[in-house]
Amino acid sequence: MKEPRLYVDFNELIDEDLILLSQSDYKTDSADNSIHLYNGKAVSIYEDDTDYTGNSDNLLAEGIVVPNPLPNHIVKWCCRINKKGIYHESEER
Repeated sequence: MKEPRLYVDFNELIDEDLILLSQSDYKTDSADNSIHLYNGKAVSIYEDDTDYTGNSDNLLAEGIVVPNPLPNHIVKWCCRINKKGIYHESEER
């Protein structure tokens, strides 16, 4: 990856453009930096993935941090994914 990103599990999409992000106000990125999360913060996210030959080809997306809209749910923050959506790292090359 060209830039540090926050890890997510894309199986945790709660809507077509909304994914669970963090239980707290801080999350460690792929470069081991502690990132302060707040409503409206732009973030880049990823999940480990491979291509059909087994080579690394991470899933990527960008969006903004928003409060979790699910009532009584343990996760505090979600990421609202932008219109580009979720794509493979190889699509950037």
